[in-house]
Amino acid sequence: MKIAVWDTYVTKNDGQIMHFDILAPDDIKDADKIHEFGKEYLKTKGQEGQALTAKECRFCHVENLKPQWEASIASSGYYIIEMEGC
Repeated sequence: MKIAVWDTYVTKNDGQIMHFDILAPDDIKDADKIHEFGKEYLKTKGQEGQALTAKECRFCHVENLKPQWEASIASSGYYIIEMEGC
């Protein structure tokens, strides 16, 4: 399976930046769906309501599915890689 990587930067409630990647099957072409995945993740971090649009989240590249992502993608449709400020 091919996975699309969406590079995401969100300003947190305290003004700091969260940088994370949203990974989803590459056949999901609807950016709004990807943004919904990101908003679900933000809720888990106490950052509900923060802006997450095409300005904050952009398609980056496609890569092969890695085993450590498989269970999350199978159950929720996406996987998050936390990079900075998460």
